[in-house]
Amino acid sequence: MTPIDIEVIRNALTAAAAEMDVTIWRTSRSTIVRELLDYSTAVFDADGWNLAQSARIPQHLNSMSAALRSLLERFIRPEEWGPEDVVITNDPYCGGQHLPDILAFRPVFHEGVRIAYVGALCHHIDVGGMAAGSYAARATEIFQEGLRIPPLKLIEGGRRNEAVWSILRQNVRKPELLLGDLESQIASLEVGRAAIARLARRYGAAGMLEASARILAMSEAAMRAAIAAMPDGTYEFADMLDDDGVELGKPIHLHVRLTIHGDSATVDLSQCSPQVQGPTNATLASSNSAVMFAMMSAAGGGFPMNAGCYRPIRVIAPEGLVVNARPPAPVAHRVAVTHRLLNAMYGALHQAVPDRIPAAYYGCSYVATFQTIREDGQRDVLVEIEIGGSGAAPHKDGVNAYASGMHNNSNIPVEMIEAELPLSVTRYGLRPGSGGDGQYRGGLGLIREWRVEAPQCLFTANMDRFASAPYGLAGGMPAAPGRLTLLRDGQASPLPPKCDNVPLRRGDVVRLETSGGGGFGPPAARDPAARARDQRLGYV
Repeated sequence: MTPIDIEVIRNALTAAAAEMDVTIWRTSRSTIVRELLDYSTAVFDADGWNLAQSARIPQHLNSMSAALRSLLERFIRPEEWGPEDVVITNDPYCGGQHLPDILAFRPVFHEGVRIAYVGALCHHIDVGGMAAGSYAARATEIFQEGLRIPPLKLIEGGRRNEAVWSILRQNVRKPELLLGDLESQIASLEVGRAAIARLARRYGAAGMLEASARILAMSEAAMRAAIAAMPDGTYEFADMLDDDGVELGKPIHLHVRLTIHGDSATVDLSQCSPQVQGPTNATLASSNSAVMFAMMSAAGGGFPMNAGCYRPIRVIAPEGLVVNARPPAPVAHRVAVTHRLLNAMYGALHQAVPDRIPAAYYGCSYVATFQTIREDGQRDVLVEIEIGGSGAAPHKDGVNAYASGMHNNSNIPVEMIEAELPLSVTRYGLRPGSGGDGQYRGGLGLIREWRVEAPQCLFTANMDRFASAPYGLAGGMPAAPGRLTLLRDGQASPLPPKCDNVPLRRGDVVRLETSGGGGFGPPAARDPAARARDQRLGYV
């Protein structure tokens, strides 16, 4: 096959993943999928390696290969998957992320030969457990976090496994939304399968397999060249999380030891804290996604991001650490670990390529969940995942209220929330003074307030960065930490950033103030005109 053929196939596979993405966006039911866009789609080669992906969530995309490979190696062998079979799981210890994230995969065949897989991951609004949204802040074992779905065939030979659908329907708070979003995932798999099948009719099964191997090899070669351009050496950095929500005030340490040697890299995470009681743990697949994203973003881009990029990178993380938890550790807030691990990776990479690496971004998913209860007993669930400011770069200010790092979320529109739930958003804007000062200022966090309009409401928060602020680099200052406040009857009282099922009543207001990003360079070097502009715009 010619290089032109390879490029045509590569771009067509990327387009297939994008078509799958659009299918979910247009057909999904819940606000967390349809509006917040917390989902991802990808195409994999015949062995389960990520080949092409949509422009969605780094946290998902860099771990989906690990999930599919785990399914193929440990649970459902390739020869057991028929062309109309759909396999799902959400179990973190079977390749998943955390329980709200349901993975769905389907193989693609051409003339009896398996040539690819297609996959879709959606963060579902609820899968049961001790708190609405399945994001319990003080769970101490995974059994408290919701329904665990082992790897199984949701659809076999084109026929639905109705028993599984019934189990799902019976065990979640919003079954019509979960099942609707799951149907959306399945539809996206068919769209991806059809696109790859059209391509295979032109190039044949052998051509598709050859192209897949060459696409991965091209990305590996480009990644090796990018690493080889970095100076050899060992670079270390540490960051921390506030606590696990159970042992309050006990920091969780994340330590990165990055060694660049020739065209390969080794990332040693052995000095990270042991796994914790609360849900601020991650499996190795989750942690690897942060490591790979850090290395790929530091490489400078310009080449396809796929599993070929992973090959030059070795990760050392003994089991039993917070970055490689053993079951039955809870993992609902695993993204807090990966956000902070990414910040630590950036701190280490800054020592190697200082002109490419920004200061710390907000480094946390600010998860706020409301379960409202109306007069007639109807229950509604809203899961919000808020963001903060990005870190300042070596040559420019950070971006205000920007989905950074492991995120690529959108906000849920105020109008959508107020149209569907008995909640009002009374304030939404930038948080002045939240970005770290420096020659280049960190981006600002945001302020968002929700007022309860129902007679009853249960509020759950799973957040971090309230004690450990996002760091600055090269003399830049750290950003402001977050705050969470309950406003009731004219009185303001702090809410803990990790809390479950706090009872609220009509008229209560919850105010979230998220962190900004760290500053870059000494504050004294900031351009006076830029500082005057900050004051004029109310940023300080």
